[in-house]
Amino acid sequence: MVKTIAFLITTASLALADTQTSASYSGDFIIKVNYPYLLSKPKGYDVDQMKKWPLVIFLHGSGERGTDLELIKKHGPPKLIAAGQKFPAVIASLQCDSKNLWNPHGVKAVTDHLIKTERIDTNRVYLTGISMGGFGTWETAFEYPDTYAAIAPVCGGAGVRWVTAERLKHLPAWIFHGDKDGAVPVENSQKIYDALKKIDAPVKLTIYPGVGHNSWTATYDSPEFWKWLFEQKRS
Repeated sequence: MVKTIAFLITTASLALADTQTSASYSGDFIIKVNYPYLLSKPKGYDVDQMKKWPLVIFLHGSGERGTDLELIKKHGPPKLIAAGQKFPAVIASLQCDSKNLWNPHGVKAVTDHLIKTERIDTNRVYLTGISMGGFGTWETAFEYPDTYAAIAPVCGGAGVRWVTAERLKHLPAWIFHGDKDGAVPVENSQKIYDALKKIDAPVKLTIYPGVGHNSWTATYDSPEFWKWLFEQKRS
């Protein structure tokens, strides 16, 4: 009787055994890209038709989403350019529509478009952004770690991407955040910084004491930041 029960249990267990089988999918996924942008060219761009220039891609925050490009002049490089500041680079300030976040593949597509249509030094292409644009900077860098010579995410974060920090081991990054940021906690930047520092990546972190969410004004007003950025070259 005991043997019979044991046999029935064994049979039942086999009947309930794992029925999963191996499978996989491989294919292409195409997205529609529609990013309007403000384009600023440096002084002398039209003089020397052979000279190639650095390219800076700027990604704004959530408050500047929409269809009015004037909105993105509120902060960052487009604000400085509108006020008359000159940069020795082509600067493209993209705009995201009001219903979406930054798509890394879309950002890369615009980057490629600008490289094809403007005289760009492909070894000096940079990516920076604030808040939502800081997150977009991380997302794009992780998806395309060999496209940009350096990144500068401001008050953003990389989320769970820190577990794949090895992808950015070679990419210079300068991270900025305010320690009193109530919108995007500073821990978002600290987490990815620690992960990159652990693998000896060329990463720097500036935390502004007593500063809230607006850590971008001090960042983009800093000549030291721009000097560092334009010194970076893709190897």
